[in-house]
Amino acid sequence: MWKTALQPRWIAGLVFAIAVSGVFVLLSQWQFGRSTQPEVPVNPTTEQAQALTKTLQPGDFFHGSVADQMVTASGTYDPAKQVLVPGRLKNGKTGYWVVAAFAVADAPVLKGAASSPKTYIPVARGWIADPADAGTPPSGIVRLTGRLLPSEAPVPNTAPEPGQATAVSVAELINAWNVSSYPAFVSATAEKSGTADVGAAAGSGLEPLGIAAQPPAAKVNWLNLFYSVEWIVFAGFALFIWWRLVKDDYRRSLEDAEDDTGDHGHEGPEPTQPNEIQQKVQP
Repeated sequence: MWKTALQPRWIAGLVFAIAVSGVFVLLSQWQFGRSTQPEVPVNPTTEQAQALTKTLQPGDFFHGSVADQMVTASGTYDPAKQVLVPGRLKNGKTGYWVVAAFAVADAPVLKGAASSPKTYIPVARGWIADPADAGTPPSGIVRLTGRLLPSEAPVPNTAPEPGQATAVSVAELINAWNVSSYPAFVSATAEKSGTADVGAAAGSGLEPLGIAAQPPAAKVNWLNLFYSVEWIVFAGFALFIWWRLVKDDYRRSLEDAEDDTGDHGHEGPEPTQPNEIQQKVQP
């Protein structure tokens, strides 16, 4: 069968089958990539800043629909309520997030024995490599713009050092600050006092966090995944067709060889000698 497969026409057929299979494999990869690709990478509505007081309510659960939403708020920072969160990476370096308590103006005041006269929200103002560069939050009325993010979970079985927190955890921070808080925190992108920029981008010693909106979780598109598997089957089928055609050609060559051998090897009856015929007709 190898002699048949090595004939020029079948070698050319094999090259063609491999080329077709390669195209099918590329189509399979493309379909597989589309099977896990989100239809909309980022929700564009999250980039349109909304008032914090109209987006989320203190004492309420954090709804996933408001995650990554850009919000604005006016209020004041409490310089006595600022912590550093260690272990934060930026440009390959490990440093700290500077997180301060921001009293939101016009925010609803919670009721209860442990509630505070003002309602706060933790604000991650920027990143520093050296704790000595933290400084103090700006004073006076500040107009805050930032991305609303869900509270992080505190690091278990870990006691934070003085002036630090294990994470930007609302539960951990309100216990340290003794304040009422929103169930989320804000990653600041801009802070203005009047017309002056007092945020991380204003040379305050802080580096902006630059937290972008997270794309929605990729969902598996089962139809595209099925097409991906189907193209792989087609690739294998192209090679199978070539092998089957070679095998059929090989069998036909064997049958032709058997027919030729049968024709040349057949021997008829021996002719009758003339003298024998004469002897039979004598009286």
